[in-house]
Amino acid sequence: MEAQDRFCEYLSGVSPVWCPGCGYYGILAALVEAFAELNLPTKELALISGIGCASRLPYFVKTYGFHGIHGRALPIAQGVKTANPDLTVVVVGGDGDGLAIGGGHFPHVARNNVDLTYLLFNNAIYGMTKGQFSPTTSLFSTTKTSPFGLPGDAINPAALAIMYGASYVARGFSVKKEHLRDLIIQGMRHPGFSFIEILTSCSSFNTIDMNVARIIKDQTLVDKDHDTEDRMAALRLASDEKQIHLGVYYQSRRPSLEDKFKEMQRLAQAKRETSLDALVKRYL
Repeated sequence: MEAQDRFCEYLSGVSPVWCPGCGYYGILAALVEAFAELNLPTKELALISGIGCASRLPYFVKTYGFHGIHGRALPIAQGVKTANPDLTVVVVGGDGDGLAIGGGHFPHVARNNVDLTYLLFNNAIYGMTKGQFSPTTSLFSTTKTSPFGLPGDAINPAALAIMYGASYVARGFSVKKEHLRDLIIQGMRHPGFSFIEILTSCSSFNTIDMNVARIIKDQTLVDKDHDTEDRMAALRLASDEKQIHLGVYYQSRRPSLEDKFKEMQRLAQAKRETSLDALVKRYL
C-alpha cells in the first residue's frame, strides 16, 4: 500500500477546530504524511501534548495520545518513553506552552538526549487565550498583555535547542508541507532527542511576526554543503537575522537516555550479589 493510501489510517475522524487560515492544518497534514511514509502501526505511536491550540492535535490522529497539563508535555513524554521504549513518541506544543511555563524542562530533556521527536509550533503568540505575547514574539509593538510594547527580546527556539544539547535540530515552515514532512521523518528516524521548530502563522492574532508572505520572501533552504555536525555553523544559521534558513541545522550521534539506562542495567546485573549471605555482609 502506498503512503498516500495509508494517510487516512492515521486520522481519528475528529475534525480540527483551529481557526480558518491557521498554519496548524499544514503541520497536521505533514505529520500524518510522515506517519504514513514511515508505515508505523498506530499502536506503536504515542502523541503527547500540553495546553494550547497546538496541543489539541492528539485528538485528530489515530495513535495513543496524552493531552497533558500546561508546559508538562516533555516530562510526560519522557516518562512514556522510559516506561515503554518500544513506542515512537512525538511531542507537540506551541511556543508559549514549550518555552514559557514549559521552558524549564526543555534543557534537561535535550541534554539527556531522550529519544523523542519534539515539534514546536512557533506562531509567536498565545492564540488559544486570545493574543497575549509569547516568549518568541518580536515584531509586535503591542499585544493585549503589552499595551505599551514588549519588555524583552524574543527567544530563538532552534538556537536554544542547539545549545541545550539536542542531537537533531531543524527548522521548518507550515506552508512548505512536503519539506516539513521530510524533516519530521528524518527527526523520527534519528535515535535521540529531535527538535523541529515550525514557523507558522496565527490567522486570528499574529500575522505580523509570522507573516507568511514575509517568510516566503526571506526563506531559503539550508545549503547542501552545510556541515550538520558543526555546532557553531548550526548556531550561525539558526541566528541569522537577515534570512530564514529552513532545513537541518545540527545532527550528531551520541548515546540516548535509553541507551544509558540499558548500560546501567547491565552494570547492575553484573554486580548483583550471588547469595543472600554476601548481600547481608555488605551491611555488617
